[in-house]
Amino acid sequence: MIILAVDYVLIGKRLKKAREDKGITQEKLAEHLDVSNAYVSKIERGKTSLNLNTFSAICDYLGVSMSFILTGSVSSSENYMRNEIAELINKCSPAKVVLIAKIIKEICDFKE
Repeated sequence: MIILAVDYVLIGKRLKKAREDKGITQEKLAEHLDVSNAYVSKIERGKTSLNLNTFSAICDYLGVSMSFILTGSVSSSENYMRNEIAELINKCSPAKVVLIAKIIKEICDFKE
């Protein structure tokens, strides 16, 4: 049996960004889904899980692919790791970003 860990906080952040990018309020999304505003808020904060039907309905309404919301990448193959790294870097302090940049430069400059 395979158990997959689902990062509901990250999914919620991506859904919120997609909603905001479309200029849709939580209230309008909740109304479309026939759920409460509180439920939409919990989804966006990663405080609740959501079933596949609800997830699909939200993605359809927002005009984003489920794959993008799950992976953060339009192309889940080539750019996936770049997007993951970018998301991790966005969570770092400026001092850590400088350190990460130095490490990456050393790796890129390394002659095999």
